Amino acid sequence: MEIIKTDPSRFDSIKDFPYKENFVQFDHVQMHYIDEGNAASEETILAIHGEPTWSYLYRKFIPTLKDYRFVAPDLIGFGKSDKIVKWKDYSFELHFRSLQNFVHKLDLQNITVIVQDWGGLLGLSLVGAEPERFKRVVILNTFLPVGKPLPTFFKMWQAYSRHHPNLPIGSIIQKGSHTTISDEVLAAYEAPFPSKKHKGGAISFPQLVPSDPSHGGVPEMKKAREVLSQWQKPSLVLFSDKDKILGQGYKLFHGIIPESGLNKRGTIHDAGHFLQEEKGEEIAGWVKRFIEGEL
Repeated sequence: MEIIKTDPSRFDSIKDFPYKENFVQFDHVQMHYIDEGNAASEETILAIHGEPTWSYLYRKFIPTLKDYRFVAPDLIGFGKSDKIVKWKDYSFELHFRSLQNFVHKLDLQNITVIVQDWGGLLGLSLVGAEPERFKRVVILNTFLPVGKPLPTFFKMWQAYSRHHPNLPIGSIIQKGSHTTISDEVLAAYEAPFPSKKHKGGAISFPQLVPSDPSHGGVPEMKKAREVLSQWQKPSLVLFSDKDKILGQGYKLFHGIIPESGLNKRGTIHDAGHFLQEEKGEEIAGWVKRFIEGEL
């Protein structure tokens, strides 16, 4: 298994991500994360990104949530974490175990987890496996597939990502957004991926969405659904209204999380799939009010 790193100088020109680098070891790879805000807080926020982003996606949350400990890892193959070159060497198990390792090594407790896209498949599976660590869930534009056949448009996305000569990360971010993203910000999303060799993780994620009950991740995501169906802690389901990819995914979570005064719902208007990028400050305000019981 060939493992490479992104040249750190690729990140030097990013002006709006002044956060200290931290790393944990998992098997033969290093996993990067940011650990900001109030380290002494009893409240820990764990923010997990998806495809094809990295912890930079959550930068707009940190000023609003500075009173809490704010932790955001880069999944293996993304951001400043190590990259496995061959996309076929990635698996649901690899990502799930690396996140478990991350949570255990940092001994994170009283977690408010924020998940979006693949961050939801993995992060909510963590909730399913170790619900005692989690105090609240914040669910943004994601889903929990359990092995049903995938729609044609998604099969096309799988083929595109698998066969493209050099997957265009910035273009994917822009096409998934409702508003125009600046060239400077798109360059920051492209920074971890100077060549196709660095894009194995981004190529693999679409292929790893299970389309059969026998595929990897299905037991963990079924368990996540089961735990959420019995969830008696606070939850916030917050989807955007212009997401052409997963915009209807809120229906799943509205259906499985028990209705109660602890279950809050909302809509972020005029944002696409990458709602943290387009409406980060607004969503952070929702999260702050949610933690403080003001929703």
